[in-house]
This record gives sequence, structure tokens and C-alpha cells, in this order.
Amino acid sequence: MSAEPAVTVEKRDRTTIVTLNRPAKRNAINPEITAGLDRALNEFEDDPEQWCAILTGGTEFFCAGADLAAGAGEPTERGGIAGIMTRVRAKPLIAAVEGFALGGGFELVMCCDLVVASRTARFGLPEPKRGLIPDFGGAFRVTRLLPANIAREMLLTGDDLDAERAERLGLVNRLVEPGAALTGALELVHRIAANAPLAIRGALRIANTAVAGDETGLWAMTEGVHAGLLASADLQEGLAAFFGRRAPDWKGQ
Repeated sequence: MSAEPAVTVEKRDRTTIVTLNRPAKRNAINPEITAGLDRALNEFEDDPEQWCAILTGGTEFFCAGADLAAGAGEPTERGGIAGIMTRVRAKPLIAAVEGFALGGGFELVMCCDLVVASRTARFGLPEPKRGLIPDFGGAFRVTRLLPANIAREMLLTGDDLDAERAERLGLVNRLVEPGAALTGALELVHRIAANAPLAIRGALRIANTAVAGDETGLWAMTEGVHAGLLASADLQEGLAAFFGRRAPDWKGQ
């Protein structure tokens, strides 16, 4: 295990910057990432002096998704999967994305309220290429953030969406030059933090409730489909092909 923490936290005035820090594994979500995110976001929500947070993966990439070897770890009490996927938040959270945000990495982005992305950013749900579905909420959340046909195309092909198209389609709030995602997110936070914090939290709660509604049934459906796929021969073939760096031979079984 690395001596470096899997998630680092920096506070700048009223802003908490949470950084995924597993560069050797492209920030893949493992139990340490889950615990670190949960701890960082719990502290942020509970600190009255912190008004906004930024989630980033550093300057090269955001997150490659769940660690297929180690797994993401157990859901946490307050955050659920990866310490964030079902978290009830009161304060704004902004994703600052450089490079790829794939699978669970894109699902982390979808947990955030706003997105600042560099022109290097790519968003994708490649799970079907492994015999899986996006089971961290992405299968239904992507349909809210993108036009339905674009969302379905991503779900069915596993293809990526580049940053410029993502900005045109409304997924990305600010498009910036490579290396400037965190700076762009801090500029956006500065505009938000100039407003009354209670008004911001109230408006955010109403807006997010209107967008997300009750996800209980969708989570149950996701878990059911995912459980069926876990028992499939295609999943075993998909994982073997991934680790073997070869094309899978699907059987539909």
C-alpha cells in the first residue's frame, strides 16, 4: 500500500479541495478511495466554515472507474457507494476534470452539481465492454444530464464523449485549457461564495430534488440487473479479456 493517502484534502478559505490520489492506478476507486472520499466529504459537510467543495483527480486524469481487481470497497453510512454515490449533500460540489472520467469516474462527476473540464477531458461508460452496466447510478443519471439519445448511445456503445461536445450538450459548465480545470473551478466557486450560503443551499436542495426525485426504484432496478450480470459467463469473459488485453468473445450467456 502506498504511503501517500488515496484522497488528499486542502482548504482554501471557505473552499475544500478533495483530490483523488492513486496516480499509479489512474485514480481507480478502491476501498482506500472510498474511505477517503467519505471522510473528506463528511468533514466538509460538517464544517460550518466551509461553503463549497471541488472534487478533482489532479492534472493528468480524473478517474478510470472502479478498481476491477480490488473492488470499490463497502458502501459507507453517509455516502453509500464510493462514499459519495447516494450522499445527501447540502453544499455545492464542483467537479474539476482533466483527462478521462470513465465508468465510476464519470459517475463521480455525475454526483457533482457543476462541472469544469479541460479540453483534454473525456467522459465515458465503458462497462458494457466488460459485460457490466454502470451500477453506481450512471445508467439512470446520465439520462438526466444528457439528451436521451446521446445517453443511450453512451450506454449501448461504451464510447467516450469529448469535452467540447460535452460542453455543447450542457454536461460541462466551463471549458478550459489543459491544466486549468482546478483554476476554473476555483473561479466558479468564488462567484458562488459571493452569495448568501443559506440561499445557495436552499436553492440547490430544491433544484436537485426536482432533477433527481426519488431514486429508490431506479437503484433497486440497477441492483437487480447488476446481480444477474455478476452470474453471467459474459462477465467472466469480459474481465478475462480486459486483463488479458484481448477482444472478448461474447456468448450472450
